[in-house]
Amino acid sequence: MPTELDIIFLILSIAGFIIGMLGNVFIGLVNCSEWVKNQDFSLADFIFTGLTISRISQLFMSLFESLEMVSPLHLHLTYKLSKIITLFWRITNHFATWLATCLSIFYLLKIAHFSHSLFLWLKLRMNRVLLTILVFSLFFLILDFLLLETFNDFFLKVYMIDKNNMTTYIEESKAVFVKTLALLSLTCLFPIVLSLISLLLLFLSLGRHIRNLQLNSMGSRDSSTEAHKRAINRVLSFLFLFLVHLFSTQLANWVFVMLWNNKFTKFVLLAVYVFPSGHPIILILGNSKLRQKALKVLWHLKSSLKRENLLQLYR
Repeated sequence: MPTELDIIFLILSIAGFIIGMLGNVFIGLVNCSEWVKNQDFSLADFIFTGLTISRISQLFMSLFESLEMVSPLHLHLTYKLSKIITLFWRITNHFATWLATCLSIFYLLKIAHFSHSLFLWLKLRMNRVLLTILVFSLFFLILDFLLLETFNDFFLKVYMIDKNNMTTYIEESKAVFVKTLALLSLTCLFPIVLSLISLLLLFLSLGRHIRNLQLNSMGSRDSSTEAHKRAINRVLSFLFLFLVHLFSTQLANWVFVMLWNNKFTKFVLLAVYVFPSGHPIILILGNSKLRQKALKVLWHLKSSLKRENLLQLYR
């Protein structure tokens, strides 16, 4: 029987899933409708849409893991099914990480102001830079596939080995497991460094611009200054959520096998929901187009509820 902790964990998991799905599906629908309406789909729209799809997939995978962890009858997955789930989990995390990295670089090149020749060269070729990074990320995805294939084939032998030698083999498999996960973790090092550098440079540029505006306007309540302060808050929020995403997903890779169905594992899995559920809210609040669309949807929902209440009163 599920314990009280399992029930709380499941409720929080479902809540994170619903919040994330509402935000990501809304952003995806708005981007697709704008594309159909204007017949124009920029690289930035592609990044937003791709990030939305990867986060939706990540939410489904996280919910599946949550349901499996609290299931009274533990699901003993077959080798083929567990292999597919592992690969799909890795693919969703890979694209969520790299597309978020491209988004941070897009923000840097679009918003920041630096006089350095390299930055100006990259700014003029922003679409090419982002496209090159996306293509380059496929190299790391192929490397992940090769590592996971070796890792899964190694563990398949566990089901075929003589039980008398099982203890020795498990000790050997743990060593291979640690080495493989360490290599898989290193493949995320490059996007982490790129994202941190981009967001920190953007933060420095916005901070310097705010100081210049305050000196020129002799006050801190200038509208442009307030707009840049809000931009800094969004950058810091994105940085925080992205770091939580990287830390939780990497930690989840280690604890899912070594500490399966442990209280700590449940906490780590809840942290995985933070980025795909929280970042869409930041995007909606920080983007005027998305914010206006969301207000329209809320207004229509409020009007519909009022009409329903009036109809019930007259019945």
